[in-house]
Amino acid sequence: FMLDLERVVKIGDLFSIYGSLLTDKQQETVKLYYFNDLSLGEIAEHKDISRQAVYDNLQRSEETLKSYEQELGLAKYSKLLRTEVDKLEQVIEKISPKLESAEICKLEEIKKRLETYQEGDFDDF
Repeated sequence: FMLDLERVVKIGDLFSIYGSLLTDKQQETVKLYYFNDLSLGEIAEHKDISRQAVYDNLQRSEETLKSYEQELGLAKYSKLLRTEVDKLEQVIEKISPKLESAEICKLEEIKKRLETYQEGDFDDF
């Protein structure tokens, strides 16, 4: 069960979006393995279960996270939104010398709202 940076980042992204949908046991195992960098053996010892049980739990957790993304696509949406916010920021930077400060403030407010939405906060939507 080797970790590579790309996999850690992907699971971290998926966990930040869908982690609360996992069981408490799955959440704890994912956190211990991916965020606390504990080995399968260390987790097994900590939870007083077999190393195989830890491995199976991680496999199920990863598959569950991936299936949520496949069905809902929120991580993909978040990444696309981030790209568009970055583009907007570049445009604001480029055109701001030609605009009134009130116009710049309006654009900055839009950018800030988009960033908030990208983070999953839709309270003001």
